[in-house]
Amino acid sequence: MPKTRLLQTYWRKTLRITAVLVAVWFVATFVVVYYAADLNRFSFLGFPLGFFMAAQGSLLIYVALVWFYARYMNRLDKECGVAEE
Repeated sequence: MPKTRLLQTYWRKTLRITAVLVAVWFVATFVVVYYAADLNRFSFLGFPLGFFMAAQGSLLIYVALVWFYARYMNRLDKECGVAEE
């Protein structure tokens, strides 16, 4: 595959994964908070779900997003030949 086409593919995949992860971040940050009172009808580990998501759940989601992004981008870097050594 030509270098230019490979870099275009790299950029397209980078933008796509970034958009998906920003959407997940938005839901975990704003949508969950907006519906926190409704989510409190459910419980998770003995806590109301809205409270749990505000206190710990969203933080766990953020850590998972960073882990997934780093793993995905390292693999994509190697695939497209732009990996650091």
